[in-house]
Amino acid sequence: IYLLHFDTPYHHAKHYMGSTADLEKRIDEHRRGISGVKLMKVIHDAGIEFKVARLWKGDKNRERQLKNQGGFSRKCPICKVLAQGKTAPEIQI
Repeated sequence: IYLLHFDTPYHHAKHYMGSTADLEKRIDEHRRGISGVKLMKVIHDAGIEFKVARLWKGDKNRERQLKNQGGFSRKCPICKVLAQGKTAPEIQI
């Protein structure tokens, strides 16, 4: 399970959460705008960059639990660092 942090918000969206068995391939698909996820296609088309902000172990059930909790900004370490006026590093995959 991964959390993406958008460098620039798209309307209300600042993050995207998804899950995959092949993180590197999935992130590449998101970057190229071919992920099949409408939000990520729009992000790509708008030229908005993103960073992998956080990773969790788990399956689709765990992803659904995390999404139902909401509060992606509270789960995002990049948002926390930026709120302190610092530069946040991207997780390397």
